[in-house]
Amino acid sequence: MTRPSQIQVSEHAALVADLRTLTPEQWRTTSLCGDWDVEDVVAHLGAASGLTFWGWLRSIAGARFDADVHNQRRLEEFRGDSPPATLERYTAVGPIALPRKESVAGLGELIVHAEDIRRPLGLKHQPDAEGLLMVARFFAAKDFAVNSSSLVKGLRLTATDAEFWTGDGPVANGPLLSLVMAMAGRRAALQDLDGDGVSVLSERLAV
Repeated sequence: MTRPSQIQVSEHAALVADLRTLTPEQWRTTSLCGDWDVEDVVAHLGAASGLTFWGWLRSIAGARFDADVHNQRRLEEFRGDSPPATLERYTAVGPIALPRKESVAGLGELIVHAEDIRRPLGLKHQPDAEGLLMVARFFAAKDFAVNSSSLVKGLRLTATDAEFWTGDGPVANGPLLSLVMAMAGRRAALQDLDGDGVSVLSERLAV
């Protein structure tokens, strides 16, 4: 089995290649990640890549365990004077190693945030199949950076393009990437899904 960090390397390179094609206006496009624009998300990913577990712990404690404050501080610290400068910094970073080097959590962070960027820009990319399956299983099994497992509790998720299914209850079917994005709390992904479970997910994400 390929290690999550190895898949991160290839997914990072693919994202950098896409980012190099962006116009100044595209860098200011609002992402799927709250109020962040594309440059904000790239800076967030870069900042996460530069943190050790202990560095993260000190940072989140310094933010009084407010994840939004922690994330904003770190992305502002990482961001360059311009989008190209931020991109050059991001190009040089390595895999996200939180909470440890070979955790699937870091790979999930990269795949989800890359889609946060690409989807509003109309850019298409199919993540590494093995890596995406790792992330889907990880999100379905536990809450970590996002409350993914709690979100889909009591639902049956089934991928239409991969060997993935989990849970019991009302069904939500669709592409695996869209299921992963839905588990990560992205409402935009629900339009790619069908089944009685989609309305349940929509209600939960509205809370």
